[in-house]
Amino acid sequence: MTILFEQTLPKKVLKMHSHQPARGRDYLRGAWVSCLSIGVAACSASPSRNILGSYFPTWMVCALLGIVVVVVIRGVLVKTGIDATLPVPVIVYLSMWTAATLAIWLLWLA
Repeated sequence: MTILFEQTLPKKVLKMHSHQPARGRDYLRGAWVSCLSIGVAACSASPSRNILGSYFPTWMVCALLGIVVVVVIRGVLVKTGIDATLPVPVIVYLSMWTAATLAIWLLWLA
């Protein structure tokens, strides 16, 4: 009966079911998967702030504060006349917002 069964299965399936010792590449793959799972498990909770009884992610609060900072900087630049000489104002203000947001994040949470 087993001879008949083995003859009907393709060789690929028979190789999958054979018991061979693990090779070095299999150990490396297992180590890689373990490292990735440890890294993902470390990111299980994001920092949150309680604002008026509701929890907001800290990155969102930093982004909103960054917008406020850039609006104040833009007001100063308009009063001094520098705003009219900016080459590409959208990119300049976007860069300022990113820098302000990251600076607030570092100062607040670091």
